[in-house]
Amino acid sequence: MASLKEVKTRINSVQSTRKITSAMKMVASAKLHKAQGAIENMLPYQRQMNKILRNFLSADLDIESPYIKRREVKRVAIVMFSSNSSLCGAFNANVIKMFLHTVGEYRKLGQDNILIYPIGRKIEEAIKKMGFFPKGSYQSLSDKPTYKEASALAEHLMKLYADEEVDRVELIYHHFRSMGVQELLRETYLPIDLSQLEEEQEAEVEENLMVNDYIIEPSAEQLIADLLPKVLCQKMFTAAMDSNASEHAARTLAMQVATDNANELIQDLTKQYNKGRQQAITNELLDIIGGSMK
Repeated sequence: MASLKEVKTRINSVQSTRKITSAMKMVASAKLHKAQGAIENMLPYQRQMNKILRNFLSADLDIESPYIKRREVKRVAIVMFSSNSSLCGAFNANVIKMFLHTVGEYRKLGQDNILIYPIGRKIEEAIKKMGFFPKGSYQSLSDKPTYKEASALAEHLMKLYADEEVDRVELIYHHFRSMGVQELLRETYLPIDLSQLEEEQEAEVEENLMVNDYIIEPSAEQLIADLLPKVLCQKMFTAAMDSNASEHAARTLAMQVATDNANELIQDLTKQYNKGRQQAITNELLDIIGGSMK
């Protein structure tokens, strides 16, 4: 059995750890609140842009855009979003696991034909250990997402696809649903799946019926061709914001669990300390009584 001094030292140590985890939970919670506000401010713009695009697509127009052309996949680019720091549960581990699964599917292409774009220090360090060479470092986009940086990356990927240097671009990121639910998604970024957009439009037609009576210059086809790059830039920024909010939610939850565990451990150690102290007092009293009876 541990001595009273050892138990007391452990109690003090766990209390110090609890202060740290509690403080980290409060910081992560504040950052999550800020990230949620940014997402809520962005969503109306994104929804309206997607609504306009879906309404024009329902007109069965002949669209010419390099971003909708499908071709045989000989070279692929993978964009993954992680965090810059740890202590956020299985957030980064899940991204790495999904990355390994994705790379396994494209293994036949050869490592030179798999371009990796890591967003976040944790995934960047992980792929370097695996022997991959990242195409740049985007740690600031993970920590504080900005539309300028997200759109620059999106434009770079669009250029690669339009120049036929890559034949597919995929995104791996967490979608923030709620405080306790962050869904890991793997989506095809390029080429754009117009049929999926049309299905979404059909699903919403009963809820939000619109009459396509727009007057368009120079043409609807040209408008859609110009709108697609903006939709792609917005999608990249949305993924960055989603991942950032999911990270803070995962860290808040992880630190809450750690704080609860620390509280339970302190209670158990305190009981152990009190029992040991009571036993020591009882032994001293028995020694005193035994000495007085001699």
